[in-house]
Amino acid sequence: MTARGTNRPAGHDLAEMLLAELSAFSLDPPGHTRIAYGAGEQQAHDTIRAAAEVLGATARADAAGNLYLTLAGRRPDLPAIMLGSHLDTVPHGGNFDGAAGVVAGIGVMAELVQVGLRPPRDLVVMAIRAEEAAWFPLSYPGSRAAFGQLGAAELDTRRSDSGKMLAHHMRVAGFDPDTVAAGVPQIDPARLACFIEVHIEQGPRLIRANAPVGLVTGIAGGCRFPRARILGAYGHSGAEPHFARRDAVVGFAELVLALEAEWNRIETEGKEATLTFGRVESDPSQHGGSRVLGELGFTLDLRTGDDALLERLVARVSALCEEIGARHGLTFDLGVPFNWDSARMNGALIGRLEAAARQSDLAPPHMLSGAGHDAVTFAANGIPAAMIFVRNAHGSHNPDEAMEVADLHAAIRLLTRFVLDFDRT
Repeated sequence: MTARGTNRPAGHDLAEMLLAELSAFSLDPPGHTRIAYGAGEQQAHDTIRAAAEVLGATARADAAGNLYLTLAGRRPDLPAIMLGSHLDTVPHGGNFDGAAGVVAGIGVMAELVQVGLRPPRDLVVMAIRAEEAAWFPLSYPGSRAAFGQLGAAELDTRRSDSGKMLAHHMRVAGFDPDTVAAGVPQIDPARLACFIEVHIEQGPRLIRANAPVGLVTGIAGGCRFPRARILGAYGHSGAEPHFARRDAVVGFAELVLALEAEWNRIETEGKEATLTFGRVESDPSQHGGSRVLGELGFTLDLRTGDDALLERLVARVSALCEEIGARHGLTFDLGVPFNWDSARMNGALIGRLEAAARQSDLAPPHMLSGAGHDAVTFAANGIPAAMIFVRNAHGSHNPDEAMEVADLHAAIRLLTRFVLDFDRT
């Protein structure tokens, strides 16, 4: 959709400008940093709010600081169409993860305003707080707070950089953690017709498919062991014979190879999962070139959209730790796991998006999201939810995210068509 008398798509231009502005103030070499409930996230909210208000949208922030930008529709009595995502980043991450989805929503508003069209019902763009668990190790605290589902104890969770509690940071930012702790909903599910989240793809499938956008059919659940340890015994590298060793490195290597073989089995069964060892570390005051390592720490992240498969994987990890530990005289301490639920996207909503895509000369492939997103919270609360992935090179959570604005505009065009056709039979 283009402005009258021009060949310039309004949503493309505004998206390009907003992304450049977000990049400029959050640049933190080698990437970008917008800390949850920090100055960068707040400036991003202020930037998006100002752009929406220029387009005629009204703004409000809820008790948790989530931002709602509403472009009035012809039938405000009907449940609203909501688009949204988050604006925080991981430390030194990319500029597009999360932000592209919020910017896409503002781009849809721009497309409608430029051609003088009102949406058939209210169009709300939501900028959600604190999605990245790098700051607070919680699942979707912003969107859960919006539904009155963030527990009081979770507000005591401390931010990774400051060591201060989530409630403290909410209060300092001018919001109301007491209302959040009381479980007061900030969103009425009955007032939402649907929720759609645009997000950059965090893998290479759209690049391989040569497709600018894809439709997400489900979001994987997962189990992460953030503080796992292997305990053996330190020994002299030259004096400790093979039969006497309790080498944590050997135990870790066996676990990695055994789970790699398990992953291969899963794929031969036609199923999909990811298994990732993240941080691997030893105590620098204890390790050395002439010592058998007696303790090793690691993280393990398991993800799949199949709940039964996830349960099987967790059980397999536990069994392997027992077997390997017994064989090498090691103790595996997996620590307290961090779990999150999977979600299926709404089939009828995906069908509507497919129809809008065809009218926009797009043929988006269907795909599973291995990463978690706030759309999970909306789906869990009975709101029809869907996601659109936008082609992006080099993954996410790193400085090298490489989404093209033209691809984001393909999502904006698709959504604009979707909004205009929402109430047509």
